[in-house]
Amino acid sequence: MKLHIRKFAKLTGVSVRTLHFYDEIGLLKPSSVDEQNGYRFYDEYTLTRMQEILFYRELDFSLKEIRMILSSPDYDKQNALKEQKHLLTLKKERLERLISALDGAMKGENVNMNVFDNSEFEAKCKEYAKEAKKKWGDTDAYKESTEKIAGYSAEKWKQVNSAMEERIAEFADCKRKGFATTSTEAQTLAEKWQDFITENYYTCTKEILAGLGEMYVTDERFRENIDRHGDGTAQFMSDTIKAYCK
Repeated sequence: MKLHIRKFAKLTGVSVRTLHFYDEIGLLKPSSVDEQNGYRFYDEYTLTRMQEILFYRELDFSLKEIRMILSSPDYDKQNALKEQKHLLTLKKERLERLISALDGAMKGENVNMNVFDNSEFEAKCKEYAKEAKKKWGDTDAYKESTEKIAGYSAEKWKQVNSAMEERIAEFADCKRKGFATTSTEAQTLAEKWQDFITENYYTCTKEILAGLGEMYVTDERFRENIDRHGDGTAQFMSDTIKAYCK
């Protein structure tokens, strides 16, 4: 798929001006730009990213928060979709309560003022945004990452995400072959993982890497995603990183 910016704007329901702005702030880069006339084009990858952006916009996240979440090195699409579904479900349930209250009001019934309470949804949104900001928003690593990825094209993002999956698959393969987490083979993978993060996101010190390794098993969302490559991959990856960082 290769869509001109105007067709992409029509497909996604946003204006061309908005797409230009998203490009300027590094939120959504076109997949390619014609060198002769400067026309922007978008493909399947950019469409998927746009869907993620629109989901967050629907949940009232600011563009700054969306960019922070999508640009975080620990961002996981499947986990994000689960969170978005939960938040949208809360929003839907509240709307259903309001509609039911309206039906009752039309019949002359008293409306329970609790139906206007939106605190649960708002609290969950704040918690999600706060979690991302706590991890990266105020850190030097996040600032470095923001600067580095600002110029990433859609094709570059594809390469980075593909390389990330390959690195994790290597950990899974190493485990399947029976290598210990302290083996040369496993430790080499830990070093490659550190280099991958440094090259594509920010300077990954052993202190930061150790923290990431712990998160891969303590955060169930990340454990589930990594274990897609094979049961126990997250634990193996975490233990390998722990040994490497000692």
